[in-house]
Amino acid sequence: MKFADLKQKTEDELKVELLNLKKEQYNLRFQKSSGQLENSSQVNKVKKDIARVMTAMSDQKRNNSNA
Repeated sequence: MKFADLKQKTEDELKVELLNLKKEQYNLRFQKSSGQLENSSQVNKVKKDIARVMTAMSDQKRNNSNA
């Protein structure tokens, strides 16, 4: 997921994306604790994607308040 793609999405789309990523993070944590997780790097990837979405959301809020 690239930040440039996220900047083009609306606030509602970003909220949906954030919700999906948090669900995926929960599922990955559950798999990790039960020993079923095969690709442990996926946890860090999802964590970084969540940070990107949250950054894009705060960037949009800041731009809307300055406009």
